[in-house]
Amino acid sequence: MLFKEILGLIHIKNHLASSANAGRIPHAQMFVGPEGSGTLPMALAYAQYVICGNQNGENDGPNESCNIKCHSLAHPDMHFAFPVSNSDKIKSHAVSNHYMEEWRQFINEQPYGNLFDWYRLIGIEKKQGQIGVDEAHDVVKKLSLKSYEGGYKVMLIWIAEKMNTAAANKLLKLIEEPPDKTVFLLVVQNEEQIIQTIRSRCQILHFPPLAEDAMAKALEEKGLVREEALRLAHEANGNFNKALDLMNNDSEDLVFEKWFVQWVRSAFKAKGNKSAVHELILWAEEVAKTGRETQKNFLHYCITVMRQAMLINFNAKELAFMRIHVDGFQLEKFAPFVHENNILSIVSELEDAIYHIERNGNSKIILTDLSIKLTRLLHKKASKLSTIN
Repeated sequence: MLFKEILGLIHIKNHLASSANAGRIPHAQMFVGPEGSGTLPMALAYAQYVICGNQNGENDGPNESCNIKCHSLAHPDMHFAFPVSNSDKIKSHAVSNHYMEEWRQFINEQPYGNLFDWYRLIGIEKKQGQIGVDEAHDVVKKLSLKSYEGGYKVMLIWIAEKMNTAAANKLLKLIEEPPDKTVFLLVVQNEEQIIQTIRSRCQILHFPPLAEDAMAKALEEKGLVREEALRLAHEANGNFNKALDLMNNDSEDLVFEKWFVQWVRSAFKAKGNKSAVHELILWAEEVAKTGRETQKNFLHYCITVMRQAMLINFNAKELAFMRIHVDGFQLEKFAPFVHENNILSIVSELEDAIYHIERNGNSKIILTDLSIKLTRLLHKKASKLSTIN
């Protein structure tokens, strides 16, 4: 991938290119940014730039062969590690090498894709992938070999926060003191989930959400009219992967919207209503049937909705980007029920539920408990000051 193929982020491209041209290539770097912000495409482009020694970012001149191999993710000095799990294809001890064919397909089709897109592609959407100790052994083995073409070797670790403790400890010394001309690129969404000893050994580069204009222009090139492209770019809030899903009507959020609306409507009816409590239990059973990644994504979506409702309630509508497409539900009418007396508790309960689901707690019990707590919190009254316009 080339820098010119990446949306926006001009300042980051210039920084990476100029530092590489000056010979300042840190041995361990962490690209931190939200989903759809371009961290993975940028890491791929930077790896290609370092390995092939590009000066102009074009596939020409003496680097043409190198560029072609990097573009096809087949360069012997470009290595990858990413979250995987056992599947119908790989029954045990799954590592990234077992899924390289799918990885190339993923990069070709969805370079801005998220972790759930990846899990769905390799058939583990109902599992929680990880970068385990088997993967760490593979990384050590790959980087112990000399560079095939005599230049730099790059190890790109995507969603590096999925490294378990054993893998992180195994790689710690190697990240601190890698072989000569070896570069680690860790692509991360939540740097707080990376152990401090690894974070302290990396040069960290933070990525902002993508600019709306850059996303809108890319959507126009895919056939949307300007007005529609701007609307979707605004709704996507800097996440190009979400913008593409919205364009193709393939967003997870469309399912999450229905779950959310069903949830809050049942919660509003549940106070003193036994049949509505039964509806909440049935809702929890339905969501619990899905995979844990889907459940966690839905709860993250709920946190976003609550924050958006809070902004609307406090007349900061220019900061509210979200739209809910379910008939009969308006975020503006829901917003008054999310206020300063319950927002912190609501978000805290949602985050606790994510924590317990991630640690393999019983999803049905966790979601039922969360639903009952949500019912109480949504019926909590706002202070008198917050109701004054």
